Amino acid sequence: MSVHNSSADLTALAERIARDAHAGQFRRDGERPYIVHPEAVASRVETPEEKAVAWLHDVIEDTELEATHLQEAGVPAPVLDAVALLSKRPGLSYEDYLKGVRQNPLARAVKIADMLSNLADDPTEKQIVKYARGLLILHGEK
Repeated sequence: MSVHNSSADLTALAERIARDAHAGQFRRDGERPYIVHPEAVASRVETPEEKAVAWLHDVIEDTELEATHLQEAGVPAPVLDAVALLSKRPGLSYEDYLKGVRQNPLARAVKIADMLSNLADDPTEKQIVKYARGLLILHGEK
């Protein structure tokens, strides 16, 4: 696929990939389609690149797609890099994961939006504490 020449193309591409990849998945309540989460995260960020990362932020971690699939679909390197950083890796502590995310402005903006979205979605007490700690790390407080 060719490189996309507009911001709207990039956002639409990311949304289409996310909708296809998350088809059939549900939120933790088992009722709402999973795609409502990336959609909510995308609504909390501003730039087309941030919106693309928001749509794709769980694709590598939670679906069969890999970074190479995104690259082949025409997702640009800065977006791919941020999505890869947002995808948790085995053996990496939560704190180290967030410190890595914090170094990339695109990934950081989307992770903050992701946490805010999760906090607005009936979180458990454990999740509230986890995201509060995570936001402090992302803001360089820890």
